[in-house]
Amino acid sequence: MNKRLLNIPFRRLVIALVVIGLLTVGLALDLANRGLAWRVFWSLTGEETPLAQVRGMVEWAGNYLRPALQTAPDVPISHTDVSPYGINTFLQQEVEIAKRDRSLQMISEAGFKMIRQQFEWADIEVGGRGDFTDRRNDLNGDGTIDDSDAISAWAKYDNIVDLAEKYGIQIQARLDNPPKWSRANPDAGDKAPPDDYQDFVNFAVAVAERYQGRIHYYQIWNEPNANEEWGKQPVNPEAYTDLLCRTYTALKAVDPNIVVISGPLSPTVSLTESNLNDFIFLQRMYDAGAKDCFDVMSAQGYGFFSGPTDRRMRPMTLTYSRHIYIRDIMVANGDANKSIWISEAAWNPQPDDPNIIQNGAFGIVTEEEAARYMPLAYQRAQEEWPWLGNISYWFFKRPADYEKNQAFYYFRMVEPDFTPLPIYDSMKRYITGQTPTLYAGVHQAESWAVTKSDDARIVEDEDAEFGQALETKELKFAAYGTDIVVRIKDNSYIGFDSYEYPNRSIIKSDVDDTYIYGCMLIVDEFCPLTQNFPSTESGWVEITVLHSFLPTSFSIQQASINVSEPFQIDSVTVLDRTVQNILPLAAGALIALGMTLYVIVSALRERRKS
Repeated sequence: MNKRLLNIPFRRLVIALVVIGLLTVGLALDLANRGLAWRVFWSLTGEETPLAQVRGMVEWAGNYLRPALQTAPDVPISHTDVSPYGINTFLQQEVEIAKRDRSLQMISEAGFKMIRQQFEWADIEVGGRGDFTDRRNDLNGDGTIDDSDAISAWAKYDNIVDLAEKYGIQIQARLDNPPKWSRANPDAGDKAPPDDYQDFVNFAVAVAERYQGRIHYYQIWNEPNANEEWGKQPVNPEAYTDLLCRTYTALKAVDPNIVVISGPLSPTVSLTESNLNDFIFLQRMYDAGAKDCFDVMSAQGYGFFSGPTDRRMRPMTLTYSRHIYIRDIMVANGDANKSIWISEAAWNPQPDDPNIIQNGAFGIVTEEEAARYMPLAYQRAQEEWPWLGNISYWFFKRPADYEKNQAFYYFRMVEPDFTPLPIYDSMKRYITGQTPTLYAGVHQAESWAVTKSDDARIVEDEDAEFGQALETKELKFAAYGTDIVVRIKDNSYIGFDSYEYPNRSIIKSDVDDTYIYGCMLIVDEFCPLTQNFPSTESGWVEITVLHSFLPTSFSIQQASINVSEPFQIDSVTVLDRTVQNILPLAAGALIALGMTLYVIVSALRERRKS
């Protein structure tokens, strides 16, 4: 046998090893210098270092070995009218009114539109049932604390509400932290629920009645699946659901327009009585009847040990994407039309100091990384998760630095003396420089990203997606996708003279009972082609305003027939049909390529035969 033939496999092996070696070296150099591969790996794993990225890519590939999560991204979502930009505050701890004012001024200047502010039960109903008087401080300096030192416990909360209105900021009132008088057992823990849940319900009603028409969003408790927030006792999904349902009913009786937000679940993989996995806790809540007891689901959005682009979906790993599992559970329980609000989101730039309490428990990033991650987190939420609403950054500031020996203190956005940290400047640039945009999903017309006329109002309509629609004279918005579909009320336009308003009318045809759509919507200064659409029994019709082959940015610059007359619109659906558009062409191209190769190979075989 020819020895040269024996060397062929060996040579091929050597060549293969050399190629693999060169590719490995090239990949290592790319990752070390943050090249193209680094950017791709970062976009999938949220990891910064090369070794973590390589490990992360293996874990990301594991996503495809597990059943896909069901998120129902194409259904209408309620309560999307609020801005996504929220922030946690502790204004009740600021003694000086000027500091509360300065806090809200800076929050407003940065572009935040909502604060998640604790209304502490123990700080409001202080002495006992129905006692809203604060006698805890020697205000007159006589050395004793008695009725002469009494002030209204509502006073500072009244001031917080006044200041929020001054700066155009909405309040998400977090109701928790029971007073000691509500529990007979002194060892139950400072945050344990009351012995009689009706006491909490009465407190919630007192807050809602005092601020009726001024505060619309109420969150019931905080992290009830963690015993740090449920007292020194086993957590109890059924008990929390009971508390939630009673409070929901009572608040709706005060004002049916109040939006009730469930308590955010602490992200944990623990299965103990003191900390119960958030997925198990939530399913047990649904089993206990929680579905009818809240308007908005709440979750936490900490990034922990990876960045906001981490797409690894592993139930035993805590990442910024963890709420997708919460969404899957909601869909499975028939709750797909509700939104999720993130109550706390951030990355922790704490010093790596072993003397800090809970050192590294929340992950450790640099100040630069924290400032870079948070805008990316908000942007990803808007682009990928249409069910996600308000996200509240954790947190603005503490009144002093006495907690700097604790890891959580370093989530702050500004120092106690109001010195801004990099995260403040980063978020301010992002929010104030952003063009609100509708991405893939079904968006209610009252969405924060849609501009309406000044006299726009919500009208009742049982055939609208949530029983209400927007009546406006004008509508403007930017969108990104391949298709825009608007759901409008066709009979809003009957009777308009198409000759008086050329190319801006909808006229009913006497021949086939359809409506001829003219140019109600002007897209990027161009009028879409006229199209016909059928009349419907409900009066609501869906019009495809724009279609493109690949996703693109476009803006609705005008949506009106006659600015003196309002029209009704229910929702705007943005679709991204990139895959559906490209797949047929790609399949055709592959078939053509295959046929071409077949012809070439056949021709070569025939040539050899000849």
